[in-house]
Amino acid sequence: MTTPDRTAGLHTAARHAQTFLAGLGERPVGSRVTAADVRAALGGPLPEHGQDADFVIDALAEGADPGLVASAGPRHFGFVVGGAVPAALAADWLVSAWDQCAAFHALSPAGAAIEEITAGWLLELLGLPGSAGVGFVTGGQGANTTCLAAARHAVLARAGWDVERDGLIGAPRVRLLCGEEAHATIHTALRLLGLGAATAQRIPADAQGRMQPGALEAALSAGDGPAIVCAQAGNVATGAFDPFEAVADICAAHDAWLHVDGAFGLWAAAAPSTRHLTEGVQRADSWAVDAHKWLNVPYDCAAAIVRDAGAHQAAMGLSGPYLVTDPGQRDNTNFVPESSRRARAVPVYAAIRALGRSGIAELVDRNCAQARRLADRVGAIPGAAVLNDVVLNQVLVRLPGGDDANRAAVAAVQRDGTCWLGGTTWRGDYVLRLSVSNWATTDADIDRSAEAIIAAVDRTVRSGR
Repeated sequence: MTTPDRTAGLHTAARHAQTFLAGLGERPVGSRVTAADVRAALGGPLPEHGQDADFVIDALAEGADPGLVASAGPRHFGFVVGGAVPAALAADWLVSAWDQCAAFHALSPAGAAIEEITAGWLLELLGLPGSAGVGFVTGGQGANTTCLAAARHAVLARAGWDVERDGLIGAPRVRLLCGEEAHATIHTALRLLGLGAATAQRIPADAQGRMQPGALEAALSAGDGPAIVCAQAGNVATGAFDPFEAVADICAAHDAWLHVDGAFGLWAAAAPSTRHLTEGVQRADSWAVDAHKWLNVPYDCAAAIVRDAGAHQAAMGLSGPYLVTDPGQRDNTNFVPESSRRARAVPVYAAIRALGRSGIAELVDRNCAQARRLADRVGAIPGAAVLNDVVLNQVLVRLPGGDDANRAAVAAVQRDGTCWLGGTTWRGDYVLRLSVSNWATTDADIDRSAEAIIAAVDRTVRSGR
């Protein structure tokens, strides 16, 4: 029998990856083709026989390349995405090469140890309780869902109901409250947990999207029973933070669980210049934070953090007669919804170690300053208005001419390819939305992008579309 070549295709993949990364700063930021074009290049009949690994990788890289978006590059300002710092990217390659199932200590003592170390570092960086439970999940959706599962367990347990054993049929009604600007993943999490996507009472927010404490107090006082409140660290449009001290006081008075969706905004706690925005956030009961958004690790990593590690494990724990557990050791599966999964904390470990506390703070500081720089440049377009207080890394700009003009401008910027931004609806108007969260973005990238946006707006004005 021929000895298998476990490195087949790796050198070819590395060559293509290095070529892509080397050109990332100058390639058009948006895709050059549609999914139909990629299907045409890579599709066809199911292969009857196997093909050489190098041939497969060559075909895959060449067929996919025109449909790749330079979202990891320095001038992608749509959504809230960052590019992977080199150490995190390299560590992610190791994760795939090691091919560890990170569910149980017995399957990977290394996976258990690295998650435990990384969890401790993460809690310290964010100023959260060192005894909290930490589970490394796929993204913000997974983090919010996991945290709210722990919340569901805890508030129903206080009411004498075992939701893990008995389900929700016949359970006391759980009251759900969130700001009117809560992210869509909160409502999806409620749907997945059987609590209902439309059941949350939306608490009015101010002009920046911050939950109004007085309205929350009135809403909680109007009823009783188990309650979960969802607050926000970093509004996805404005970057604003809910007033956590006041919200926490109200939740404590009503014995309500306080969850904080801090997908990108919670990283403000890691920088002295922005830490004041998160004042009081440590008083919450659970927190969701993405590592790929601002720590800049590859996708498939976020953290679900729960103050009461017992509630966390009660909601997520896995057991079975054939499962080997090591008493006193961490079994990662007890903190996340999945069992079979990759060691996704490894890139987070690498990013934190490569950047250090000071490097993470500098990254947050620099991106926030760049957001203000971009707001100043784009906001200077005649008739334009910056709609938010640029307290973090988010910028909202309304151009003159109404929704159609703003939509045309967004499309023109995307077609140009120098940078990429998105649009959103804010207070009834369609506006430009920009987010700066990439370690590789320079001030020169900001200025170059601003010039491209100004030129695209000018072209749409002159052409009337």
